[in-house]
Amino acid sequence: MSNTRTLKIIARIKSDFPTKFGIPRQSGLVPSLTAKIVFEKEFRYPEALNGLENFSHIWLIWGFSEAKQKNWSPTVRPPRLGGNKKVGVFATRSPFRPNSLALSAVKIEKIENCEIFISGADLMDGTPIYDIKPYLPAVDALPSATDLFDRIAEKEPLEVVIPTEFTDRIPTEKFEPLKEILALDPRPAYQNDSERVYGFHFSGLEIKFKVEEKTLTVLSVQK
Repeated sequence: MSNTRTLKIIARIKSDFPTKFGIPRQSGLVPSLTAKIVFEKEFRYPEALNGLENFSHIWLIWGFSEAKQKNWSPTVRPPRLGGNKKVGVFATRSPFRPNSLALSAVKIEKIENCEIFISGADLMDGTPIYDIKPYLPAVDALPSATDLFDRIAEKEPLEVVIPTEFTDRIPTEKFEPLKEILALDPRPAYQNDSERVYGFHFSGLEIKFKVEEKTLTVLSVQK
């Protein structure tokens, strides 16, 4: 019996992130961040979505399309552990796994013209989606569950300073999501260079910033 199976891409995400840098590390961290699920022609059937309006959230099963490493590794270095400690790949959400699949819970904002508008997504623009399932709070939310990182204190959000000279370059509806993304500190967890200038693309803009102590300052916003 074959141990391989081909997965079909049923949809792709349309988001504000053309590259990986800056994307929230998990879904739901930036609730105001919006995106859209666009189905491939083969799966673009309104009847396939009948009943989905009865759910507030869905699970997205998607692929790490930008994970360039060809071979998986049994151990990885999670950023949350500073990139210095190795743990088993199945105890992490690393993209470098046997099938490079990921799971995200997102909120449904509306369903229109066979497209699903969502919020709280952590996917790069064009990411392939392999399946969609309704989120069932009675069984999917386990308050007693614990995780590997319980012992690690969450970082406090950074104070974000966006000079007034840049604010009019940012679309009104994108301003708060951008501030939330920056407050989460997009830098790799193991980097803490106050002199280094970082940059990423978001909603057609190139954002450059520096971080000193607990303050992130935007240095430029360019189209």
